[in-house]
Amino acid sequence: MRTHPETFATRGAADGALWKLGMDGRADCTQDRRFRALVLLAIFASLRWGEVSALRRTDVDLDAGTVRIRAAFIERSTGGLVLGPPKSKAGRRTVGIPKAIVPALRDHLKIYVKDGPDALMFPGAKGGPLRRSGFNTRTRWVDVVKEMGLPGLHFHDLRHTGNMLAAESGAGLKDLMARMGHDNVRAAMIYQHAVRGADKAITDAIDRRLGEREDEEGDGMAGAMVPAG
Repeated sequence: MRTHPETFATRGAADGALWKLGMDGRADCTQDRRFRALVLLAIFASLRWGEVSALRRTDVDLDAGTVRIRAAFIERSTGGLVLGPPKSKAGRRTVGIPKAIVPALRDHLKIYVKDGPDALMFPGAKGGPLRRSGFNTRTRWVDVVKEMGLPGLHFHDLRHTGNMLAAESGAGLKDLMARMGHDNVRAAMIYQHAVRGADKAITDAIDRRLGEREDEEGDGMAGAMVPAG
């Protein structure tokens, strides 16, 4: 990833910058772009680490614009990796992919993924499953997010950003749950409530602007908006 010249006072501001970095093609490693597609899918398809690391070539359908989540890698406390079902029953799902990231995914499939439907989308250095520790080391994750002005950003925050974007679309609760892979309503409602909080911030900003106009015009905006009789 390339450095970002700003620091951010809030997670919302950081999320916005992360979106722009992804769309500009800067949310990737300048020396090894094999992880760019992984980051983009984690954000824009709201995927957990175990889900994105378990993806196979056959799970990505660029013509249909979808990614299918069928399994997830789980790392045991002993260090072993186990391939199993997603975190919840709802975790088995098919998620739409924004058209804007399809070219990056197509390039990734062409350059970094072996032939064959069962080839891992994001293999580790030796061809096996990619561990989170290996990803962090090869991308210099901790250092890079700090250089970007996002110290303490975790991989799971990418999914959080995607969930917020999904909630901002105005989708219903059931649709949000399906996209996020949640069985319970509470998790999806958290994002809906966060969006409502953002809407309040917008409303407050409008109120402040109206207050400024009142001070400038004297008569007040409310009076200015009343039709002349």
